[in-house]
Order: sequence, then structure tokens, then C-alpha cells
Amino acid sequence: MGNELKEIDCYKEITAVVPVPLHRSRLRKRGYNQVEKFGKATANFLEVPYKYTVLVKKSVSTIQTIKKRFARWGNIDVTFLLENTAVLEQSHVLLVDDLVTTGATLEACATKLLKIPGVKVSLATMAITH
Repeated sequence: MGNELKEIDCYKEITAVVPVPLHRSRLRKRGYNQVEKFGKATANFLEVPYKYTVLVKKSVSTIQTIKKRFARWGNIDVTFLLENTAVLEQSHVLLVDDLVTTGATLEACATKLLKIPGVKVSLATMAITH
């Protein structure tokens, strides 16, 4: 996918890749972050840094894929927080996730990232449901 993104004009401006974060307790339980390999590979193809410490999931929520469509929008906007934001100021961030269902998670993460001065956000996912 990174090779395909490099051919699209708006993605040529990407300066960093940021994954949708997994809460540390879920990471510990699962043992891996399903977005990490995708994010790192995309960053490698685009030849930009992979910034996994900027966006943090601060609370554990029920797994989104088992929730009804509108329940996913609940209080998702308070689920994520920003740290170390200076590394992304004035940059074009590619926010990556594994799956888009309603878009609630990506919207919440993008909204947080857009609070960083001068940040532009683009999105990439491995799959989309309908």
C-alpha cells in the first residue's frame, strides 16, 4: 500500500505516520498492536518517521466491532489524548488504522491531531466495512 500512496499527490506531502493507539492493558492482553506492522511498513515505504507515542488511548472501551453502529460514537472523543505534540507541529500526518466501520475512532483521533498547530491529517486503513 505504501507504494500506491507514494503515487498519489496528496500523500507525497506526508511527513509522519501515526497509528490509532491501543490501550496498554489491551496491548498487554493481546500481545501485539494489529496496526503496528501496517503503520511501520507504510512509514517505511513513504520514508517518513513512525510516531506511535503522540496519540494515546487513555481509557479502555468495549471493542468497537461488537457495538451497534451509533453506540460507537458515544464518548469516543474523550478516549484519546495527545503527548509529545511538538514533534508533529507544522506536519502532514498519515493516521493509520486496521479497519473503518463507522469512522468514529478515526474521527476522534483526527480531531485530536488537528489540535496540534499546523497539522494536516490524511487517513489510510487496511479495510473498510459496509
